[in-house]
Formats: sequence, C-alpha cells, structure tokens
Amino acid sequence: MSYPDSDSIASSNNRLIVDELSYDTNTLQNESHGLLSSLTNEQRRVFDEIMNAVEANKGGVFFLYGYGGTGKTFLWKTLSVATRSKGQIVLNVASSGIASLLLSGGRTAHSRFHIPINLNVYSTCSIKPCSDDAHLLKETKLIIWDEASMIHKYAFEALDSLMTDVLTPNTSINSGILFGGKVIVFYVDFRQVLHVITNGSRKRIVNASLCSSYIWGKCKLLRLTKNIRLTIGAQTSEQTKQFAKWLLDIGEGNVGGLNDGEATIGIPDDLLINDSALLAPTNEDVQDINDRLLSLFPGDEKEYLSSDSICPTKDFVDLLQANLYSPDVLNSLKIFGLPNHRLVLKVGAPVMLFRNIDHQIGLCNGTRL
Repeated sequence: MSYPDSDSIASSNNRLIVDELSYDTNTLQNESHGLLSSLTNEQRRVFDEIMNAVEANKGGVFFLYGYGGTGKTFLWKTLSVATRSKGQIVLNVASSGIASLLLSGGRTAHSRFHIPINLNVYSTCSIKPCSDDAHLLKETKLIIWDEASMIHKYAFEALDSLMTDVLTPNTSINSGILFGGKVIVFYVDFRQVLHVITNGSRKRIVNASLCSSYIWGKCKLLRLTKNIRLTIGAQTSEQTKQFAKWLLDIGEGNVGGLNDGEATIGIPDDLLINDSALLAPTNEDVQDINDRLLSLFPGDEKEYLSSDSICPTKDFVDLLQANLYSPDVLNSLKIFGLPNHRLVLKVGAPVMLFRNIDHQIGLCNGTRL
C-alpha cells in the first residue's frame, strides 16, 4: 500500500494552492488554442521562449520591454491560460491595483509576496518557509509581474532573497540562481512613471529603478515593437502612424531640446490638435487643462466644495493665529495627495481614483470611472 507524501497532503490542505488550481483545464485548453492562433510572429517568439523555460523547469528571468499598444496584456493572458490549461500554477501580480485587475487572478505584488511598503536595502518579505504562501511559491511554475518599472528595486531584491531561502535554502544569493530557480517575467516600460522618490534627484530616481539592481544583469531582455492598435481598422492611416512615431521619438529622447516653455517643439504641424499641444509639468497646469477640457463637454457643471476647517480647542485663542488658518486660507491650499477645495464635474467627464478603496469591486488606485 502506498501513502501520499507530506508535500501532497500539505498541498491539498493549502487553500492558496487549491484556489490557483481551481481552473477548468478543458475550457482553458480550448481558449489557449484560440489565443495562440491570434499571436503575431513577434509575440509568438516571446511566448515560445518563456514557455520553453517553464517546461524545462530550470528557471529563468525575463524582462519584456514594450510600449503601449504592443499587446503585452494579451500576451500575459496567453501565457497564463496556456500554463493553467496544463494544471500548473501561474501567479499574476502588478505594482498597482488597477493593473492587477487586468490580469486573471491578479493581485498586487505587495499583497501576494508580503512585500513591506517602506522599503530599504535590508527589507524582507514576511513569509515563513513552512507557511502556505511558501508552499504556493514552491508549486508555482510561472510568475508574471506587470509594471515592474514603477516600483523600487528593493522590492525585487526582497523577493529574490525570499525565494532563494524558501526554494534553495542551501544556495547563496550570490550563486547566480535568481528567485530560487523559478521562471519569472517582468514587464518594464521606462516611459511609465518611475518609482517616486520624494524630493529625489535624477540620480536617486535612476538608482532606485529596476535597471540599477543586480538582478538586471542576470536576466534576458525580450522586446515587443509592433503596435497592434495601428493595424486595426481605420487606425492604419499614415497620419496616425506619424503621430505614434512622434510619441515614440519623445519617449526615446530623439526630438525636442531644452525646456524653453514652448510646448510644440518637434511636433509636425499636421499632427497638432487645434494648432497646439499641451504638456503639463505642474499641478497648476494640470488644473488649467482639466478646466479647458471640461468646458468642451456638453451639459451643466456641478460644483462640489470641501468643508475643511480648524477644530477649535482651548489652546486655540490667538486671533492672529486664527486668521492665519482661516477656512479661506485652508481652501486655497493645493497639497500633493489631497483634492482641491473646489471640484467641478459634468456628466460624461472621466474620473480617476487615486486611492485603493475596495480592491474586490475594482475601486483601486488608477481606476477610471
């Protein structure tokens, strides 16, 4: 008589593993065939390279670089479906809440790997080697991390240290085996906003990015360059292609010069909208643009005002101090992270959340309403 080993018993009792294996493989196999047939040659080449690493079970770290419109989300979905259709586990994570919602079974990286919010060089993930989360990592075949360029490099290094301890406890972190030998794919787009360093210099911001980590030199860089959106319907016009090329040239730093206050430097005349282009480096400019665009929406405006005031206390008796902190003064303040006193909306105007309110129903930082 044979008995199941302890790892099998632990896996069957691990709710995290059970949830990740609860997908209908037959349905996923049919879906996988359809997705694979829709991949471009460029996407298929990336797909095959990553899946070969998964099937070889020898690990591998990949960085996929591609700008908006190259089909990254579609490729993530195809990789996830193809792996799950074989009864294997894929962990989809992202650096922000809204991006994680675009991935099947996605979660934020901080939530999935217990990465601390305030990171430093000594930060570690709070996962114990014998916990359910650790067993989930052992059973995982593929990890996909979206928006990797928007988070501090210490987050990746903390995860690398964790997975090395959990999966290869007898191996040094300097051995060259990253993430315990698991296959992990990062999506990076350095056109996105990098990790924000408060009052940080250019050097500090670059030093905090993923490309400054020891992980960067030990991975394979893959690229997606074909803009899929330009191949759909009427969007294949020559003018649209020129505009897309101009945007890419800005991202690569190939056009424009020193900031001299002119917002239309390097923009072809036939690509300008209303003979102007707007770049907003300050909060005041952003507000001006919002007001201008809101005026283009039809319908009546609805004004909302905050009700901020100083709470009166027995120590607050100085009249001069009271005048300094009057409601009018408070209402005139425009502080990073807080909405302005006056908010004007119209029906149809887009609204974007800046806070994680309720992840389960999709109210996350970056959600468009």
